[in-house]
Amino acid sequence: MSRLSSTLSLLFGLHQRVPQLPYAVVGLTLAGFKYLVEFFLILAATDHFYTPLEFISPLFSYHAASFSDHTELAWFIFVWTIPFVWIALNMSVRRAVDAEGISPWIGLLVLIPLINLGVIGLLCFAPSDPRYQSTDPEPMDEMEEKGIRTELLVIFSISVGLGIGALMIVLSVLAMESYGTGLFIGTPVVMGATSSYIFNSQKRRSYYASLGIGAATIALGAMCLLLFALEGAVCIVMAIPLMFPLGLFGSLIGITIAEATTDENQAPYISALVITLPLVAGLETYFNAPRETVVMTAVEINAPPERVWDSVISFPEIDSPQPWYFRLGLASPLRAHIDGQGVGAVRHCEFTTGEFVEPITTWDRPRQLAFDVTEQPDPLVELSPFRDIHPPHLDGYMRSNHGEFRLIQLADGRTRLEGRTWYEIRMFPQSYWMLWSDLIVHRIHLRVLEHIREQAEAKDT
Repeated sequence: MSRLSSTLSLLFGLHQRVPQLPYAVVGLTLAGFKYLVEFFLILAATDHFYTPLEFISPLFSYHAASFSDHTELAWFIFVWTIPFVWIALNMSVRRAVDAEGISPWIGLLVLIPLINLGVIGLLCFAPSDPRYQSTDPEPMDEMEEKGIRTELLVIFSISVGLGIGALMIVLSVLAMESYGTGLFIGTPVVMGATSSYIFNSQKRRSYYASLGIGAATIALGAMCLLLFALEGAVCIVMAIPLMFPLGLFGSLIGITIAEATTDENQAPYISALVITLPLVAGLETYFNAPRETVVMTAVEINAPPERVWDSVISFPEIDSPQPWYFRLGLASPLRAHIDGQGVGAVRHCEFTTGEFVEPITTWDRPRQLAFDVTEQPDPLVELSPFRDIHPPHLDGYMRSNHGEFRLIQLADGRTRLEGRTWYEIRMFPQSYWMLWSDLIVHRIHLRVLEHIREQAEAKDT
């Protein structure tokens, strides 16, 4: 039992010493275990050979392009990854605390692609500080603490965290127009860690109080994005499952850093992190071109392909009630018409946010209709208390490239109608954002395909 307790403390605790050998052995063991589990799951579900190179860095967006028909597996891997993220972050910070001459803030960079491999190598080889003492101090009673009043310290701690988030928005989004790993992964961790570090800098506070500081910092940051018309509610809701747990992780890490750096000025290290994160976003954009993925959705129709074809190339107004997610502002298909026939004709598909212009590239009546996308509207209208907000990510960060309908005649005279969209997304980590974008594209497909089914089956009555 004592060995199990020691192992759990090493993996999940905040105070146990992490020397070089345990850090390297545990890191390699858990990485190998995680890779093997994901390798066999992905291979079984998608026939995709998940390489170690794809596993090492999310910059390669590994299996993202293979998951369009396996949404449950994609979400499972996202949830399954969360405890591994905590172990990597937590052990890296404690390894930096144990190492001689390394700031614990360096450990936070283990979550940032490109930089993380260098940080892991540094922590594996850095010798332990002989002066290091591992302790597990008891939280102080809030009423007995002296110095700055708790209320003022709470306000100051959260304000600094919000300031870091605001600076990252300005540098990464407004200045560099980059939505990347530094913004969505690095920023919430640094916000939570900094707020909690300041909160614990005078006296050690309870875990619950420190978690509350991290949660409040992330929640207020999201509210500020909405209130200052920088983002809409839909995009904030999509980001929260990624950013909120990371903010909580950061708030726990802040306790470890506060205990390890009692009398040192940490402002230079925090400033260096804030400067590093948007630079990483620029490198990410440079090294990692968006990867095209395809989403396929199918329905079966009680009509032969010849009758379905006319409803594919154009269809009247979709008059069925819009599902709730389209009413929140997501682009919803309305109608389609076509100018001309054959290759070179132009199909126009109208959405609630504007029109897709689709020159026909394949016209194989009544089997296949394929087209490019030369013009497209915004993917959504942001849900906000303000009118006409237009954050940069609405301009080309999710772009459709091609589309296709395939009509497959079934043995009983029915038709299997398949709709495909090839698209790319320029927001990172790409594998996370594709969880949402694939889901949205599927819902758009279903609304169109079900309407085509209604139109084709009505012609028989």
